[in-house]
This record gives sequence, C-alpha cells and structure tokens, in this order.
Amino acid sequence: MDAQAAQSLLSAAAVRDRAHELLGVGLEGRLAEWQVNLARLEPTADLVAAVVRSNYPDLRIPFHARWRHFRVGGRDLWAERAARTPWPDAAERARAEFDLAVVSVLLDAGAGSAWRFHDRATGAELTRSEGLAIASLRRFEQGGFSAEPTQPLRADGLHNLTSESLAVALQVGPDNPLVGVEARAELLRRLGQTVGRPGLLFDEMAGRAQDGALPAATILDVLLTRLGAIWPSRIEISGVRLGDCWRHAAIRRPDASDGLVPLHKLSQWLAYSLIEPLETAGLRVLDINDLTGLAEYRNGGLFVDMEVLRLSAPHEAGALHAVDSPLVVGWRAMTVALLDRLAPLVRERLGLTVEEFPLARLLEGGSWAAGRRIARERRPDGAPPLRVSSDGTVF
Repeated sequence: MDAQAAQSLLSAAAVRDRAHELLGVGLEGRLAEWQVNLARLEPTADLVAAVVRSNYPDLRIPFHARWRHFRVGGRDLWAERAARTPWPDAAERARAEFDLAVVSVLLDAGAGSAWRFHDRATGAELTRSEGLAIASLRRFEQGGFSAEPTQPLRADGLHNLTSESLAVALQVGPDNPLVGVEARAELLRRLGQTVGRPGLLFDEMAGRAQDGALPAATILDVLLTRLGAIWPSRIEISGVRLGDCWRHAAIRRPDASDGLVPLHKLSQWLAYSLIEPLETAGLRVLDINDLTGLAEYRNGGLFVDMEVLRLSAPHEAGALHAVDSPLVVGWRAMTVALLDRLAPLVRERLGLTVEEFPLARLLEGGSWAAGRRIARERRPDGAPPLRVSSDGTVF
C-alpha cells in the first residue's frame, strides 16, 4: 500500500490536485508564510497578455520548450545543425533530439546572476537558461556526451562525465561561478547509469503510442518512472524515489503520501520539450493541458512581483530559503495552481481558445517571459524576488 501511495504522486494529476489544495489553504488564510490576493490576477493577466502580444504579434506562439533557447541572433542553431546532418531515418533524428533535450534540460536548473557563456561561433555572450542551452548544445555537437567520437550527436557516454569536463564546457571559473556543477555532473552520470542513452526513451514512448497518437501524460509517466533513480536522495517510500516532491504540513492524507507535495518541475519541462521531436518523427501528442504549469522561479516570481502572493513577513524577501522549507514549497505549489487560474484570463484577453492557447503556450508566451520582465524592472540584476538555496537539480 505504501508503494501504491508513492506511485500515485508520480503524475501531473497529483501535482495539480495538491497544488490547488494548497492554494485553497492559502486562500483561507491558513498558510503562515503567505497571503493570497486573487484580485491581483487581473492586472497579472493584463501584463502577460501584453507580453504575449509583444513577443508574438501574430499570436503564433510555440510551446515552452528547450528548443526556444537554441536561438541566437535570429538563428535557430539546432535547426541549422539538424538540416545539414544526414540522418538515416526520422527515428534516429528523434533519438538525437531526445539526447540533446534531456541533457540540456537537466543541466538547466538555475545559473545564478553572475554566470556567463561566451559562444565563440556567434560571438554572443549569454546568461541563465539561454547560456546553459547553448553551452550544452556546443558540447553535444563536439561529442562531449558521446561514447564514440566519430558519432558526436548522441549522449551514450554520460556515465563517464566528470565535473571538471563539465565545468570546462560551461566555462566555469573563479570569475564565472555557476552553482551546483558537481551536482549537475552527478545527475548526468546517474542518468547514463540508469538509462544508458536517453535517446532510447523515444523508442519506449513511440512503442506506447496507439494509432500514431501519444497522450502527453504518457510522456511524463515514462520520464518519472524511468528517471526516478537519477535524482538526489530526497523522499523515498517503499523503494520509490519521489524526485521533486516535498513535505508541507497543510496537505493531509490517510496513507504514506501524507504531507507530500509533488511538483516535478524539471520532468514536466522535459516532457514539454519532447513533444516537438515526437511530432517531427510523425507522432501526434494529445491532451497537452494534462501537464501542469511549472513550479519555478520565473512563474513564481511573477506572482510575487505582481502581489498575487505576498510574504506574511516581508523581511523574508532578503533571506536565503531552503528549497524544502514550507515557504518555498508553498510558493512553488501555489504557482502551479495560480497558472491554471491565470490561463483563462489571458485567453480571454487574447481571444484564443484553450485548444489554441494551452498551458504550454501560456508558459512560453507568456508567464515565464513576463516573470523575467518584471524581475528586471524591480531588481537591477533581474534576480527572482526570493533567494532559494538549491543544489542545481531543482529549478
């Protein structure tokens, strides 16, 4: 029974259910750390809709996925590389794109405000998610994740990755610090030890398609099941590692899942990022809205900076908070629930339907970009409104 309760937390449905439950507790005024003001969702929707129209005037908004970060100076660097690569078939291209997406997403768990990556090929100096994306793309192109130097576009050599080689690839040094390099390297080593080549997850997902169609929830199910062993030692129940899942006393259950709040941010972002390779390979991905919004600092920062969420003790804004603290767990969970409430307000302003503007487009268009924009307006370094101590494998 304990294992069954643990398995029930490995789904987007569990993330959504408990996130909305925790938001309900907040709306009742029973969260010591936070106050919730839903009236502020209206101006937040105004801001997000304006950002969407600014970024995508034609409202042709792509999904929030890692592929957006491989663009530099108007060039899509991965698309250029893929176009000049003689793929033997569509499946092998999809495997390579799975390799790249999985590695790049898992490396992108927050870079901090000081780190920079200089891309010698384009001359661009990049920061944060974009910098980590291009750094990982360049390392992938060079065969830095491959076990066979003559076949660079694969990631079957992750089990041998060292923190020193990763630091070199990310240009990390005393004057260019990046949090959690060793943790990121260890995460990728465990990935290699667990699945061998991440690209083979494409075959597993394709094998679960019916009539050429695959539910988005199945993508996440495969990721949460197959990648569970790679995460640092956190909460484990009856041998089931729960990954990005944390404790909060406000969530009560009469079983082993009591007090647990699943969030699965990186896994869900990875699920979003695998939709396009699956579709390029000829599969149809269904029910994308079954995935949730992402519990990360840009979406969460949007709600804090727009005062939908307010700290009960304002001085906490200057403190460094543990990622497993009730304050951070509550913030992240309510972010997921608030994105569900924000989405229909933004659709109304844009004149789009839920099919035309799923959460994957809200995030991209969208809430993530609006969170970054208002952070830059509020703070010179564009940092999020809360400081979270993390090991580089959560955000």
